[in-house]
Amino acid sequence: MQLFYTVRRGDTISRIAKRWEIPVKSVIAANNLDAPYVISIGQQLSIPPGVDKYRVLPGDSVYRISQNFGVPISVIAEANALKPPYVLLAGQLLTIPPGVSHYVVQPGDTLVQIAKRYNVTTAGKSESKLIQQVNQLPSVTIKPGMKLTIPYAPLGERGFIAFVSNRGGNYDVWVYNSRNGQSEELTNGLGDVFSKPIWSPDSSRIAFVGKNRIIYVIYVQTGLVAGIDQLEEGGDFSLDWSPDSKVLAYAARGIIILYNATLQAAKRIMEPGASDIRWFPSGTELLFQALDASGISQLYRISTNGTGKHQLTTNKDGPLHDIALSPDGAFALYTTPGASVSIIYTLELATGAIHEVKGGPDGKNYFPEWSPDSSRIAFNSTAFDEQGYFSQIRTVGRLGERERVWAISNCFSTPVTWSPNGRKIAYLSGCKEREFANELWAIDLGHPVPIQLLDGVPILSLQWSPTPVMDLAKKEFTSEKFDVNFQYPASWQSVNEERYEGSDGFFQLSALFGTDTMEQICHDEAFHQLNPYGSAPQILISSKPYIQSCTILPSSDQPSEMKGQAAFIAKYPTPISINGITYNYFILWADKEHIHEISSTILFLP
Repeated sequence: MQLFYTVRRGDTISRIAKRWEIPVKSVIAANNLDAPYVISIGQQLSIPPGVDKYRVLPGDSVYRISQNFGVPISVIAEANALKPPYVLLAGQLLTIPPGVSHYVVQPGDTLVQIAKRYNVTTAGKSESKLIQQVNQLPSVTIKPGMKLTIPYAPLGERGFIAFVSNRGGNYDVWVYNSRNGQSEELTNGLGDVFSKPIWSPDSSRIAFVGKNRIIYVIYVQTGLVAGIDQLEEGGDFSLDWSPDSKVLAYAARGIIILYNATLQAAKRIMEPGASDIRWFPSGTELLFQALDASGISQLYRISTNGTGKHQLTTNKDGPLHDIALSPDGAFALYTTPGASVSIIYTLELATGAIHEVKGGPDGKNYFPEWSPDSSRIAFNSTAFDEQGYFSQIRTVGRLGERERVWAISNCFSTPVTWSPNGRKIAYLSGCKEREFANELWAIDLGHPVPIQLLDGVPILSLQWSPTPVMDLAKKEFTSEKFDVNFQYPASWQSVNEERYEGSDGFFQLSALFGTDTMEQICHDEAFHQLNPYGSAPQILISSKPYIQSCTILPSSDQPSEMKGQAAFIAKYPTPISINGITYNYFILWADKEHIHEISSTILFLP
């Protein structure tokens, strides 16, 4: 639920943000304020999570603290279980919420307006029904003075966030669907406290080190889980997938192992002491850490055939941590020297130049992650030690430039992960002291208001899928009648032999006869006289040389009863015969959210 602050005389957006150490732009985005960001006395503002702890000073009173922060005494008393006469002790740590947990309806308000104003939206669309459901309102009618709880809404975009949690009693790998906000457990008692899910680049597999230090691979489309190796206690537990998503690289028993998860065969490179194996985007070279002749940790690159080993760093201190290669292979990053102080450095591989990231005020910078386009690094920086355990979600350019704070977590440190398109960052919060996080959050860098995705769920680690997949579990559909095979969401059910439906979409197939060009066939379907795709559908002609095809996407005025229908038309390699009639084109209808995903898996039967 969102918290609401009531504006007082003398308040400005920057002053309010500073009280809780929140980025000013987050407060602006949380309330969709327009420049010049004028606020008025009595106005209610949604305040994103910030540094909500205060260390009591000599002479402080609840009244004085209440006045300084601009929140009612009752809010402070309730948050800290204080009883009259509210005696405080110097050094006592108080929780100071930025406001109350409800919004008071104003004259002229509607649920739709409130949802838009306070970002209760999914994929840009108002989710006023969520407000109605959370508050158990019998209708959309609201009256001034009503107190409403304002929830968060699912992101509404493709992609899954894999995370490790013991919510079911055991440590296991789960996935959060960022489209609809639902979570699913992928393993059963196989994880451990140190497990970290690592997606393959095509999002078809997840690798992790689990119970008894066994490396597992989850084949997410089938749900199968395979154990492939066992690591030594205290060894390097890092894993990395090859660019083609087939080979898992890791270090074990003093050697580099490249395990082909498709062929279930392994290749070994003898590099004693190697760790932190990372793939270059070429798929023919590896980055790794090992000791040099004097016993100091260095970064090296080597070909996958074991030749061409080359030292990249001239480190003079201890081991390097958090080693990561940029997706474009141009930069490597690492942190050093360790836990109490952790500084991020980037290494420009073409020149050998090393760049230091300034980082947070305490020099405790953890979990650096490259953005998908290799231009930025997201990381977590511990700060505000005097007020308890808090950290900042930051980004910085790869040369250490353009550093910025985006959000506040109340964890000492939290892993961060980028969305597939690089527009959002997910992170953890909801920690008590140094215990596990219990909340999953995401922030859109283009509209930087933190959105809570999960609450009350213990989470240890997380990673967003590299590609914007719609569904994980798939089933195969094969039709000898239409000579075709493809994959579709496993939750969809058969309506008849040619149509399947689910709560989030459908598909239906048929065949066409035509002697015209592909362009003409697609045009005739798209602009059928009944306008099934609206008045201005979009026709996308495929440029693939091995198949003639097109995709038809509906325009915004498509009739609602068509349920977002789109189409994919392809020419058969060899015409087929159904009931004595010859057809030379295949057509698949599906909702526009699934048309590309399904059509990309189509195979014609030999």
